[in-house]
Amino acid sequence: MTALEIVFWVCIGLIVWTQVGYAVTLAVLARLFGRSPAQSPAQSEPLPSLSLIVAAHDEEPVIGARVANALALDYPRELLEVIVACDGCFDATAARARDAGADLVLELSRGGKIRAQDAAVSRACGEIVAFSDANALWEPGAALSLVGVFADPRVGYACGQVRFVQAAAGDGGGPALPNQEGVYWRYELAVRSYESRLSSITAGNGAIYATRRDAYIVVDPIMGHDLSLPFNMVKRGLRAVYVPGARATEKMVPSLGGEFARKRRMMSHTWPILVRGGLLSPRGYPPGYALMVFSHRLLRYLTPFLHLLALAANIALLAGGAGALYAVTLALQLSLLAAAVVAGALRVRPLLIARYYVLSIAAPAAGLWDWLRHGTAATWEAAEGTR
Repeated sequence: MTALEIVFWVCIGLIVWTQVGYAVTLAVLARLFGRSPAQSPAQSEPLPSLSLIVAAHDEEPVIGARVANALALDYPRELLEVIVACDGCFDATAARARDAGADLVLELSRGGKIRAQDAAVSRACGEIVAFSDANALWEPGAALSLVGVFADPRVGYACGQVRFVQAAAGDGGGPALPNQEGVYWRYELAVRSYESRLSSITAGNGAIYATRRDAYIVVDPIMGHDLSLPFNMVKRGLRAVYVPGARATEKMVPSLGGEFARKRRMMSHTWPILVRGGLLSPRGYPPGYALMVFSHRLLRYLTPFLHLLALAANIALLAGGAGALYAVTLALQLSLLAAAVVAGALRVRPLLIARYYVLSIAAPAAGLWDWLRHGTAATWEAAEGTR
């Protein structure tokens, strides 16, 4: 086997492993060796006090509903504190939050979501601090399910299940290609469940998660909690778990183009965590968790470069007179790209999924380019169509 063939097959093998093989392996291992999914404790156990924090920047249209939803949770009112941290709002977010009954509304200078959350935690009274996006809605029992797993002293972080609901497609320029995030997200939630049962999850989500207040970690404001908190909890000897019974809903970005822009922005925050935030340092990781980080995080983010390297090696092999097998592999790679292009005109589900895959694996490369070119801002704007 030539060096080019080795490069080609290693790239293909790593892509298949991170996209398919890892999940299949986790499913088998979770069935054989996994813990039961995270559960709430018996109702006889005393509940901890809970501070539910919503960081908001110009969220006037949705903040009232978010606060009302929080106050309607099946959690004792005397143990629940609702905090809205307004991050440099120019609209009536603060007034709407107070009118809806928030216990504490902080009006802060613009510093980004993380610094708004830090400020809220510093003022929180709850033993558990939970976080939610301004456009997320929790099911009535979500808080009980999420907080319940902290009865286990080994748990430092818990992430619930967010389901994305369709927003109206299109924009002023005409109908847009519908987002296929739901397909990917169902797969991601299954993987997260397996990781949690075997060890700890490698990432969370911003719609519904919580930590112990005394275990809360202050991170670089450009890095975010979704990726930073789980692995840092593991490094401190705690578990980061997934709680499927803690359910929330959130509007997804309506178009594929909008979803690509959202993922591109997210990846510009992710690369700093990989390069200098400690995610790739094995110090403090159990061996199994280190393999999870390598398989589900590093390889996933390197996938666009693996695809490009595999394509280049494939073309070089054919140019050098390689056999028919490499003509087939090149045809398959080009067919994926062609399907993504054709989806713009022929909107059938398999083609749309192909387009979603191509755009989602391109996002890490675009996010890396953005970060290297002009850095990453700590501030954020709501994704179009999600409010």
